Amino acid sequence: MTMKTEFEKMRSQKLYHIDDPEIQRSCIDTKELLLAFNQTTLTSPNFRLLLQRVAPGIPDSSVICPPFYCDHASSNHIGEHVFINYNCTFLGGAIITIGNHVLIGPNCQLLTPQHPMNYLDRRKPMETSYPITIGDDTWLGGGVTVLPGVTIGKRCIIGAGAVVVHDIPDDSLAVGNPAVVKRRLDREGTIKALREKQRR
Repeated sequence: MTMKTEFEKMRSQKLYHIDDPEIQRSCIDTKELLLAFNQTTLTSPNFRLLLQRVAPGIPDSSVICPPFYCDHASSNHIGEHVFINYNCTFLGGAIITIGNHVLIGPNCQLLTPQHPMNYLDRRKPMETSYPITIGDDTWLGGGVTVLPGVTIGKRCIIGAGAVVVHDIPDDSLAVGNPAVVKRRLDREGTIKALREKQRR
């Protein structure tokens, strides 16, 4: 059985050395890339080319507005028709997966790294990262923070400034710090209202 590299440990929720050369190279390359990307606008000739490097495989229907900040470009997995507004930060030791038709407001933070609880262990260059998943058709208001390992379900609304520390089920409105579900969103009622509007 072959031993995992530090980069592989980072991707598989294991404790890893953040000063590992492969991990550091990924961070440095991403910082150099963002230096160029964050000098563009949505209408710059090289915007889409640089965006494809910031989020490899991002569909043509999706957009990240500069400035944008992340530590590993390879962590960002983004679906169709996604809009990510200005000044968002994705710390992606683990994978960040964003579904289709997701709206992410300005100044949102998606943070996968987790430092050790013991203060002596925190003196070492070690951490663990846990993946974050945002479901289809979900809207994060401005300034939302999503913490390591959280899954937000489909068709959710997360109120501006919320800090999401636990999973949020599908069709939920959640607000606050820590974010709590205030009510379930009436998916069937919304669909019915849209159909009635289309018939008028």
